[in-house]
Amino acid sequence: MKKFKLSSIHLIPLSFLAAILIGSVLLALPVSSASGSWTPYADALFTATTSVCVTGLVVVDTYLYWSTFGQAVILLLIQIGGLGVITVVATLMLVANKKFSLSSRLTLRDALNLDSISGLLGFLSRIIRGTLIVEIIGALLYMPAFIPVFGTGRGIWVSVFNAVSAFCNAGIDILGPDSLAPYRTQPLVMIVTMMLIIVGGIGYVVWLDLSRKTVFGIKRSFNVKQIAKRLSEHTKLVLAITAALILSGAVLVFMAEHLNPDTIGGMPLSMKILNSLFESVTFRTAGFATFSQKGITDVTCVAAYLLMFIGGSPIGTAGGVKTTTFYFYLLNISSYVKGKHNAKVFNRSVSSEQLKKASVIVEVSMITVLILTLLLIATNPLDFKDGLFEIMSACATVGLTRDVTSTLNLAGKLIVTLAMYLGRIGPISMAIFLARGKGPKEPEAHYADGNFYIG
Repeated sequence: MKKFKLSSIHLIPLSFLAAILIGSVLLALPVSSASGSWTPYADALFTATTSVCVTGLVVVDTYLYWSTFGQAVILLLIQIGGLGVITVVATLMLVANKKFSLSSRLTLRDALNLDSISGLLGFLSRIIRGTLIVEIIGALLYMPAFIPVFGTGRGIWVSVFNAVSAFCNAGIDILGPDSLAPYRTQPLVMIVTMMLIIVGGIGYVVWLDLSRKTVFGIKRSFNVKQIAKRLSEHTKLVLAITAALILSGAVLVFMAEHLNPDTIGGMPLSMKILNSLFESVTFRTAGFATFSQKGITDVTCVAAYLLMFIGGSPIGTAGGVKTTTFYFYLLNISSYVKGKHNAKVFNRSVSSEQLKKASVIVEVSMITVLILTLLLIATNPLDFKDGLFEIMSACATVGLTRDVTSTLNLAGKLIVTLAMYLGRIGPISMAIFLARGKGPKEPEAHYADGNFYIG
């Protein structure tokens, strides 16, 4: 009898599913709730999913409902989900000095979305070290703001929780009923949170390349321009798109909300600018909020759809279709309209296969969002705007809501749970998973060209 072996195509989605199921069982236990009672499994499953999928939508107040043990489980699930289950398992193997087989290396390569296994374990080691360093620095920077409010022990715990959640772009906090709203006039908390979100969202490849080239440049006394020239084309593209999206989003939010009393209308100018910038950053994948999203204008709401859909960048903790994917999607359209057979970025060619993959990812994600939105508004008393916001937030693993999540019925919770799971592993990954492989097992038959009309 032939031994059955899972490929990475199957193993990666199943690893996230296993983490969710184990987490849901732990969260359902009486020890996880502050009241000491059993948690309804649908709520435990939803919370485990939002944690592993680093989304941030919650059906119960994290700071109030869960015990310290329950919060610790949530934090562990966030860290596992942010790094990736396969990555965490590989890290444990690395720490235990276990040997990596070729299949293990290939699985890890696919989990990190890399093209080669060359230098893979060194890359993994740098990811883990970098993650711990950034999260520790973030927690230390939070402490001056949180310890005076919560006391030493609780303040340290809140700082650590928030730092991990922000870096992993999870958007879950234990600050209180209003998330970061009480701190919207405190630049330290706002700026630290934004920096953690951005660093996690630009992807491991980018910040490792950026840190390595910066250190090298400083040792050689290079100026900023000389350092920038030595960055990889991927890093340059990610940084350019990220900066453009954050700045344009902040300007749009400021213009649409600066007179809105339900959001930033009553703030002084400096705080309006800071909160507009924060909103633009958090829209991309983080889910922290300094004011209720229910009160934003329609213009900001539409901008939120786009920013959430695009999300962060590849090989990181962010959700969405990813910055480079969306850029290549637009590049593919532009190349076709201009009649070009190839495309280039920073004097580097982009393969037709990459353009095709980007287009498929964007279009399948659009269809997924539309179908799940229709299912949500068909089963819950929501208008289309709120339903789309909820599903877009779930699929892009953002975690913002227009005060909808806590009102969902059982069907709604299950639909949003599915949306968060698909958002973390990607609709395309699920489609390939269900197809049981990357392609047909047998050679494809060739047929005569058909006479079809398009457009």
